[in-house]
Amino acid sequence: MAAYKYTAMDKKGKESKGILDADNLRHASVILKEKNLIPIDIDISQGEDSSKSDKSFLSISLLNFNFLKKKITSLGLALVTRQLATLIKAGLPIDEALKAITQQTEQANIKNIIMGVRSKVVEGYSLASGLDEYPSVFPNIYRATVGSGEQAGKLDLVLERLAEYTESRHSLKQKISHALVYPIVLTIISLLIVILMLVYVVPKVIGVFESTGQTLPLLTRILIFLSNFLQDWWFLVIGFILLIYFSIKLILRSDKIKKNYHKILLSLPIIGKVNRNINTARFTRTLNILNSSGVPIIEAMTISSTVVTNLAMKEAVENAIIEVREGNPISKSLQKSKLFPAMSIHLISSGEASGELEIMLESATNHQESEVNSTITTMLSILEPALIIVMGAIVLMIVLAILLPIFEMNQLAI
Repeated sequence: MAAYKYTAMDKKGKESKGILDADNLRHASVILKEKNLIPIDIDISQGEDSSKSDKSFLSISLLNFNFLKKKITSLGLALVTRQLATLIKAGLPIDEALKAITQQTEQANIKNIIMGVRSKVVEGYSLASGLDEYPSVFPNIYRATVGSGEQAGKLDLVLERLAEYTESRHSLKQKISHALVYPIVLTIISLLIVILMLVYVVPKVIGVFESTGQTLPLLTRILIFLSNFLQDWWFLVIGFILLIYFSIKLILRSDKIKKNYHKILLSLPIIGKVNRNINTARFTRTLNILNSSGVPIIEAMTISSTVVTNLAMKEAVENAIIEVREGNPISKSLQKSKLFPAMSIHLISSGEASGELEIMLESATNHQESEVNSTITTMLSILEPALIIVMGAIVLMIVLAILLPIFEMNQLAI
């Protein structure tokens, strides 16, 4: 037996170092694995015969460490991709670049995943093969693009494009989510205020008028009915809302119904435009990355179709793939569905005619993302005051329902 110095990581991502006795490196790895530790570095202890020295990051059975299968956020993936692209472009070997990323990150799940990928790379597998161990973390487009980059010897350039792609997707998600925060918060607060008024304020004020025995105005009677209904049957309201929500989710499990629903979404004035532009931008950017990385166009379109979330548009892409396989241009094949924006079709057509498809796909992507930002900005500029007006109108109706009986009582007194 020989003494081996090791560096390993536990399930929480905490590193530990020590010395153990083992017959060889593989035996040392097995011992660490039995202790639920992930081998990071194992080296023959100093003082042993230097001929026995064999430093290596060892492969482990990732299936025995289910905790490595955790997902990482889109921002985390973007940062890892940018770091990897920068380090490989600087000339670092892939395994050293991966090691550097694990040393820089403080997030245990990212560190565990990257170390798992690195163990496959050091064992002799390609980077794409290492990424294949984590399909829930690295999407199909990501793995296919890396594989093409490795085969073409342009991994640094491909990773730079992937970094831009992941950053762009994250940025678009952030813009949409941030833009929706204010309207959602405003709506929730307004509804809570109205409900509190109906449940606690209105009954106390209206009770005074009911004791007079006079016939109350229609608006006041409606308000009393709503107030009593919410107080007595609030659980039915919540149950009805939950029933509607889960019923819709259950119905949309059918691909046929979901596809028809997505077609209806595309026909709506503002929502349809945003949906169409977002899916087109995703498709053209993915196709651009794969095509420029050397992926065959049919395979590139097939992979690109997976990022299209609208089923109607996804089906249109799948039909276009059949057309392209038969020798038809991409632009004409996509145009047949009439679901993709005319500007994108025109730019793709120009790219095919001029031989500059990569540049035109990038232009189409930028144009669609610009359209999304412009549409969302315009929509919110209308939605925010509209919400205030609607909630103001509801409050006005409540106030009028309370004041009308007072006006009638004053007239009777006169």
